[in-house]
Amino acid sequence: MKLFIDTANIDHIKEMNALGIISGVTTNPSLCSKEGKDFKSSIAEIASIVNGPISAEAVSTTRDGIIQEARELSQIASNIVVKIPIMEEGLAATKVLSAEGIKINMTLVFSANQALLAAQVGAAYVSPFIGRLDDIGHDGIAELDKIVTIYDIYDIKTEIISASIRHPLHVIQSAQVGADIATIPYNILKQMLKHPLTDIGIERFLEDWKKLQETASPIK
Repeated sequence: MKLFIDTANIDHIKEMNALGIISGVTTNPSLCSKEGKDFKSSIAEIASIVNGPISAEAVSTTRDGIIQEARELSQIASNIVVKIPIMEEGLAATKVLSAEGIKINMTLVFSANQALLAAQVGAAYVSPFIGRLDDIGHDGIAELDKIVTIYDIYDIKTEIISASIRHPLHVIQSAQVGADIATIPYNILKQMLKHPLTDIGIERFLEDWKKLQETASPIK
């Protein structure tokens, strides 16, 4: 399973990219606004840092508006993927755009039915929001599992991005059910790296190494 980072923070993207653990970035105007930067210039900068797919969201709600906006966003860089919400106008726009070779990430997906429709119109990616389902008392991972199963049965090529990740366990569960990608906030990526036993182990190794250096006989 590939890991994307879900942010518009340039420092966080550079840090995770330098570690070599992320394969792409998902973002949206809300995340860009938190950074106090222009949306398109932020997307261009992110696309220059990470070679993988960079999802930039269209905010229009009409078919023609989405198509125009998606075409403009796709011109920013060759690795731009346009995020479009799952709705009637979004499906119609995706059908047109995918035929033009513009990759679409169909977002705000909350059901297997929606994911199946996204695949029908040629979406390159579909993003089930598992955390938001959990928030309202539904089982986000169970819905993700349904989507993976259906896509596997019919050999659907649309890649599944597990989104709205709330904690490290969501990442493991997403991998266990077979999601292609998990898009993960910066703080959760950091949490995935940490384990108290690792910290204790490193500390003990360093203490033992120090003792070894102190007791070792000098070489003559």
